[in-house]
Amino acid sequence: MSESSPSQAPNKKERSLLERLSWLLLREPEDREQLFEMLHQAHERNLLDADALSMIEGVMQVSELSARDIMVPRAQMDAINAEDSIDQIVAFAVEKAHSRFPVYDGERDNVIGVLLAKDLLRIHADAEVKLRDMLRPAVFIPESKRLNVLLHDFRLNRNHIALVVDEYGGVAGLVTIEDVLEQIVGDIEDEYDFDDDADNIVSMENAQAGLYRVKALTTIEQFNEAFGTAFSNEHADTVGGLLTDHLAHVPSRGEVIELFPMRFEILRADARLVHLLKVQRMEPDADDNNSGNSTQSLDTDRHS
Repeated sequence: MSESSPSQAPNKKERSLLERLSWLLLREPEDREQLFEMLHQAHERNLLDADALSMIEGVMQVSELSARDIMVPRAQMDAINAEDSIDQIVAFAVEKAHSRFPVYDGERDNVIGVLLAKDLLRIHADAEVKLRDMLRPAVFIPESKRLNVLLHDFRLNRNHIALVVDEYGGVAGLVTIEDVLEQIVGDIEDEYDFDDDADNIVSMENAQAGLYRVKALTTIEQFNEAFGTAFSNEHADTVGGLLTDHLAHVPSRGEVIELFPMRFEILRADARLVHLLKVQRMEPDADDNNSGNSTQSLDTDRHS
């Protein structure tokens, strides 16, 4: 019995993913469009699954994006004032639940360092520790910095956050390593995520405050039924669409929208879509109930 020739092509089932891709890409693509087309052909032939295709496209597109494209704008940054008391800083860190905070002195453009939330634990061991003693150096980058270069710098310097500055040296926003990775792998789950199979409206731990996590794809009809509201679904079918229509732009993470009688805070969103909301019922002023009711009417009329 003759042995198989080493040059013979391996059985399709035995080929590794890399080998199968090399067989597909024997003809060199002439441009990026042809390369994307070939990758989609690989997906159609089950050589690439949807997740792998999405990540490869993300890697290729990251080099075309800059820090300004994904940064959290300055107005939405959760930053700490160095002049605040330790009690205020701890309370702020607990409320915002980030692992890192830029710290400024006087003006928000004057960032003096980055505070790691875990470093606040040192206060319990040594009451004499000062905030400025706990700060890590801040990294500043231009708005035009490419994300592939930024990701390399993050990995090389073991840094997780960078302050984005404009042409005048003012702070324009911030970017984290998670923001960059999400451009490649999609949204990274955090403490605000829950399963796709879970209910669209979930009570948060602080139930006494009436806080709820709501998926942005929750229908307005379901939302109205759950909260006893009367938002119109004429121009949008979902709660995320309702907020986008009201603002005339896609809300960003951290943005707060008040549509009486509800207060919405964006927990997760990307450039195209809102994903997750924190919702709380607003308390009308005792002597201004009529005004509050008219506010709801105006908000409802806006979408009617």
